[in-house]
Amino acid sequence: MKRTIHYIYVILAAVCWGFIGVFNRMLFEAGMTTANRVVIRNLGSLVLMTVAFALFHRQVFRIRLRDLPIFLVSGVIGVICLGWTYFTCQTMCSLAVAGILLYLAPFFVVFGSALLWKAPLTRRKLGAAVVAFIGCALVSGVVGGLGDNKPLGVLLGVGAGLCYASYTLFAHYGLARYDAYTMIYWTFAVAGLGSLVFLDAPAMAQTLQQPNGALGALGLVVIATVLPYLFYTKGLEGVESGVASVIANVEPVVAALTGVLFFREKLGVWTVLGMALVLAAAVLLARGETRDGKA
Repeated sequence: MKRTIHYIYVILAAVCWGFIGVFNRMLFEAGMTTANRVVIRNLGSLVLMTVAFALFHRQVFRIRLRDLPIFLVSGVIGVICLGWTYFTCQTMCSLAVAGILLYLAPFFVVFGSALLWKAPLTRRKLGAAVVAFIGCALVSGVVGGLGDNKPLGVLLGVGAGLCYASYTLFAHYGLARYDAYTMIYWTFAVAGLGSLVFLDAPAMAQTLQQPNGALGALGLVVIATVLPYLFYTKGLEGVESGVASVIANVEPVVAALTGVLFFREKLGVWTVLGMALVLAAAVLLARGETRDGKA
């Protein structure tokens, strides 16, 4: 039962992350710059977490200074750098290419786990990662042509995948010493305060005065950031990092569905097939670990 709950946490995180496109589009239409999106996401999340934890989980504010490097890495690379590389990639490449490059992360996590912790690199895990990757490619619409993409943009997309994977990898170091809430709080303490160097306060204030800007910022912070990171970090307490990273590939499936529901985008045959493959990969890993105790 405990194992099942941790899988549910990871799936809920992926669902919440799948809504990021809805709120990003709202902020874009309201005129918010990429830099200010990074700031509003990270700093807004830090403020919200500080208030919530001050009321219900004050123990998160206590850490040992010698453990600070863990949070520096997860905050700077896993949150700030992820935002910058991914958003910049989207300006230099098609959104389809940017999306599929980001979801190289499960490969990095699976091999990183094997390198760092000698996690078994089984056929089931590798097979599921490949299936999930193919599914992501189909959901993103890569089949049929990649289009014109700048080499630097492609490199940044690969970098975004690495940054995305780094949070999963370094979260396990933090979770060996602290609970999930402490891990996520100090990651965003670093990311939120570090993002201040990008702040354009007058432009942000102007955007937030618009209804779409305020609603988009609230959704980006609460639904697309705070909740999924809490769910995902909590899930990592009971799910191996490589498995969790592949299960989180449910996110592009949710993103595709939000496009249909909110923006009347059409789902083609390849997209539906890709969604099925992503879900099949998640089920393959989950069932394997449930039966064998490992993937």
